[in-house]
Amino acid sequence: MLKERYYIKIVPHRGETVHRFQIARAQIVAAVAIVAAVVLGSFLYAQVQAARARAEVTALRQQEAAERARLRTIDRSTAVLRKQLQAIQKQNAEIQQLIGVHVTPPPPAHRTSWVPQRHDRLEATLAEVRQLAVVSERTAAETARLRAAALRVLNLRHMRALARASMLAAIPSIDPVEGAPVIGCFCYRTYPDVEFHEGVDLGADYGDPVRAAAAGTIAFAGWDGGYGLKVVIDHGNGYQTWYAHLSRIDVSVGQHVYKGELIAQVGATGFATGPHLHYQIMRDGVPIDPTPYLHGVPASVVAAIDRHDDVAAAVR
Repeated sequence: MLKERYYIKIVPHRGETVHRFQIARAQIVAAVAIVAAVVLGSFLYAQVQAARARAEVTALRQQEAAERARLRTIDRSTAVLRKQLQAIQKQNAEIQQLIGVHVTPPPPAHRTSWVPQRHDRLEATLAEVRQLAVVSERTAAETARLRAAALRVLNLRHMRALARASMLAAIPSIDPVEGAPVIGCFCYRTYPDVEFHEGVDLGADYGDPVRAAAAGTIAFAGWDGGYGLKVVIDHGNGYQTWYAHLSRIDVSVGQHVYKGELIAQVGATGFATGPHLHYQIMRDGVPIDPTPYLHGVPASVVAAIDRHDDVAAAVR
């Protein structure tokens, strides 16, 4: 069968020479097989290429989905970081306001105002992360400077508070004989002598404890004529306190005493008509009325100290 032959004649329209071809069945079968193989191979190649393309598309979609997921994660992380930076910047501003110290703040951490296209999204996100990193570094530097300034301010305020407390401790502010009533005023009197009484007399029993009205150094401790046994405390700030008509002295000259410390006992020595304490305050060598100082430092004196502190702080 395969050896059979076929003839093909090609006759021109005008009747010129006739062309004749001889083809065997085997050649036809081979040609058909070759064509079928080529078609089948092309089909299979096309299928393989299509499958490969689908796989690449699937991989690209998966990669894009993964990139989107990473971008969402980065967006959430940058949002959290941005909020934290804003909170820190707000706290720093509040601290600056509280301590009265100005530190130049970094630019605020905020999102970019433009919306990037999809192909620019990653670059925009990276740019925002870089911006947040710069702001974070500046905020950290600002926080460090603010912490140093705050510590300095707090130390100064602590020192001022200690100095103020020390000044107040050296100002007479307690009743030397606790609960004793005033029985003799800071005034002119006619009994037992006609004179100006330069202190107050505090009613107390013989032997009652006498305590220092403020911190200071014992400047005198002994007998002083009509004052009898007397103690003088120099408070180092222009104030002196005198305690007279004592029955006993429990301190010595040069000794430092604290406010409320026991220094003597009530008596009736010197020119006294009975047991009591003569209590006198001298300021810059001039006697002043002790009455306002029996129950705390007078408000006018405290105000003067605070004004002095404010002026000193302003000068610094």
